[in-house]
Amino acid sequence: MPIMAWTWTILVLVILAYLLLEWTWRSMNKTKKLPPGPRGLPIFGNLHIFGEFPHRDLHRLAQKYGPIMHLRLGFVPTFVVSSPQAAELFLKEHDLVFACRPPIEAAKHISYKKKSLSFSPYGPYWRDIRKMCTLELLSNLKIKSFRSMRKEELDLLVKFIENAAFDCITVDLSAKISSLSTDMSCRMVLGKKYMDKDFDEKGFKAVIQESMHLSATLNLGDYIPYIGLLDLQGLRRRMKAVSNIFDEFLEKIIDDHVQSKDENKIKDFVDVMLSFMGSEDSEYDVERSNIKAIILDMLVGSMDTTATAIEWAISEVIKHPRVMKKLQKELEDIVGLERMVDESDLDRLEYLDMVVKETMRLHPVAPLLIPHEATEDITIQGFHIPKKSRLIVNVWAIGRDPSVWTDAEKFYPERFVGSSIDLRGRDFQLLPFGSGRRGCPGLLLGLTVVRLVVAQLFHCFDWELPNNMLPTGLDMTEEFGLTVPRAKHLLAIPRRRGLHK
Repeated sequence: MPIMAWTWTILVLVILAYLLLEWTWRSMNKTKKLPPGPRGLPIFGNLHIFGEFPHRDLHRLAQKYGPIMHLRLGFVPTFVVSSPQAAELFLKEHDLVFACRPPIEAAKHISYKKKSLSFSPYGPYWRDIRKMCTLELLSNLKIKSFRSMRKEELDLLVKFIENAAFDCITVDLSAKISSLSTDMSCRMVLGKKYMDKDFDEKGFKAVIQESMHLSATLNLGDYIPYIGLLDLQGLRRRMKAVSNIFDEFLEKIIDDHVQSKDENKIKDFVDVMLSFMGSEDSEYDVERSNIKAIILDMLVGSMDTTATAIEWAISEVIKHPRVMKKLQKELEDIVGLERMVDESDLDRLEYLDMVVKETMRLHPVAPLLIPHEATEDITIQGFHIPKKSRLIVNVWAIGRDPSVWTDAEKFYPERFVGSSIDLRGRDFQLLPFGSGRRGCPGLLLGLTVVRLVVAQLFHCFDWELPNNMLPTGLDMTEEFGLTVPRAKHLLAIPRRRGLHK
């Protein structure tokens, strides 16, 4: 069939589907109450409301329509939660109902038909791989086993910055932190560091970032039936290209591990997963495609999120010299000037903990988390939430809720003095890692790395902005994706502090 004929056929099907949907929704609305929300356009619904920063757009709408808001994104009913109380209802009281993930094309192509921990549907397979990832990579015991590796990598960064300080050279902190996070993640998951030359010509980090961008881009095919067949935005083509790059790299990783004859080698996460493959005694049913999906998930989940959190924390501390001095004073008192920070010091650094909490309140790495999907019809606070509808939790908006946070736009770590609010998913005022069954399993590892790197860089160095820029002039513009990093790289000049190793 000619392309034009296909196009007209699809358009007719879309219109017929829209008319059927409208009739269904009008019939349902006569007897079932939906949350308030803006009126939508024919076929597209409320898709047009999303600009460059969807978390900000949804925050503005929530101020008008309330903490539980209904949107129609194309043909998909979507509910947006923007307050701690509403988040608790969905992620705690009714957690099981919303434990599934909606089908999105990015997950199909980039995570091997939704075989990853992040995007696989809720069920036995997801429970098995979550257990495997938690026990074999993300448990407290496993995290501690990589302590010396983290120290080695961080020492390399400190040495680089020492040389820059000696020569009065400006450091691209965004790039260095990104490299540090990548190297740590590769060593934990893959057993060694990988350079860009080992990957695609675009570079390892660049392809990871493109995959994150594609996963976050609003894809019309995910919301309007049949439109996906046309690939009007060219997203499917790009997803397949990224998927092919990843697959070639991951195949090489697995082959290298299978062919390795080093019996004295310390087993990494890939070795552990390969030991389960094809084993009759294994409780985990994993094949090659499962392993590739999980490797990619662990790499992306640990690399970009950790680097983004560190980048924002350092930016905020540099922007607020008072906070920098107070943090450094705590480090001097607890750690002393005779040695570097050790991971065993972290639990005693109370002000550092407040700085990290405040950073994640203002700059949650994933401001909209990953969407959830309802597995059945349910009524919450008198509102009807139909099966297969999507749930978006706007943790960026929750972190700015004026009923919880005084001067919510202000970076003020002292707000946590005497507060029991934690960020591990139990307190719904602060949810940077999500909560419930789909909460981030890498929370402990992420917090360890973020706190360690931030503490070390401010213990060893004072920081100034280049070109005599005042701290208040630091550009804090963000760039939207599946994570939200700084739009512009953080550049700063280090000054060595009086520390004797």
